Amino acid sequence: MSDSPVLALLKDLISRPSLTPNDAGCQPLLIKRLEKIGFTCEVMEFEDTLNLWARRGSEKPLLCFAGHTDVVPTGPEHLWKCPPFEPTVIDGYLYGRGAADMKSGLAAFMVGLEKFIENNQDHNGSIAMLITSDEEGPFINGTTRVIDTLEARNEKIDYCIVGEPSSTDHVGDTIKNGRRGSLTADLTINGVQGHVAYPHLVKNPIHNCMSAMTELTATTWDSGNAYFPPTSFQITNFNSGTGASNVVPAQAHIQCNFRYSTELTADQITARVEEILKSHDVAFDVKWTYNGSPFITQPGSLTDAASQAIKTVTGLTTELSTSGGTSDARFIAPTGAQVVELGPSNKTIHKINESVNIDDLESLVDIYALTLENLLACK
Repeated sequence: MSDSPVLALLKDLISRPSLTPNDAGCQPLLIKRLEKIGFTCEVMEFEDTLNLWARRGSEKPLLCFAGHTDVVPTGPEHLWKCPPFEPTVIDGYLYGRGAADMKSGLAAFMVGLEKFIENNQDHNGSIAMLITSDEEGPFINGTTRVIDTLEARNEKIDYCIVGEPSSTDHVGDTIKNGRRGSLTADLTINGVQGHVAYPHLVKNPIHNCMSAMTELTATTWDSGNAYFPPTSFQITNFNSGTGASNVVPAQAHIQCNFRYSTELTADQITARVEEILKSHDVAFDVKWTYNGSPFITQPGSLTDAASQAIKTVTGLTTELSTSGGTSDARFIAPTGAQVVELGPSNKTIHKINESVNIDDLESLVDIYALTLENLLACK
């Protein structure tokens, strides 16, 4: 028995070892299929990153599917049930690196799009695909630079479906209609190194920052709101010492991360952290890394179209959520687009034996096709 169209395409994509930022031929594969159904494909190559902007039509509204072809490293290959770049079906699941994150979304949208175009040659508005090979890596030459290019020529996205694995247990049970912001602090606490037997001649950076770090961990940053949980602060790395038991170190290095709601801005967080450190007389240097602002897409045309499609295909009533990490949606939402993340289950993403449920994969094709119908089909 031959594979279904979406399973065959997904196997082809997984078999290409597209470790960030290597596309490994995934985008040329998609381009061939897109051109056959009337898309104009524009390759945007920035530094080491390959990006694709493909568009069909010139009218509004513009619905864009956004995703990435790159995958994270496999980890120890001997721990996998099958070689990670040799897609294998076992008990109704397809195994392989990228099976869930997010080559399944790419394959399902491509096949769903072909299905939609076959029945809607003269659809309303326009359809686009924005694909990058740098989402899992530094994310500096991928979606963000494509969006900068589109903004510079005033090419505006109205609706965007990001094919990230948003679901929890079954495809469509959760849609991400927003994400928290992410902000990282790399702190260097400065002291004076010396012999532990002469405490009056040293300044211990570990001791000196403890009260400040205690206050930071105990601070209530906000109470969240209807769409977001309260802002969280976590210490992710704390390193100090010379390796000797009789030497007070000169510095301590601390890395912290905030996942924050729309109740705060990055500037408010940085100001408050530095104020707390100074109030405890901590000598410090800090480097802030801004990973993305929080955003929310209010319930409306896009969430309704996707939710109705999910209900029709699966019978599920979907939940709108802002949980989880960041995605390239953070670069698209600030343009004014309505943005949702809709894809398969995220249970195995980045793990050994990453996999996708084949029935869910087939359902996702129909969900994408019906969402297109709900938004762009001529009534």
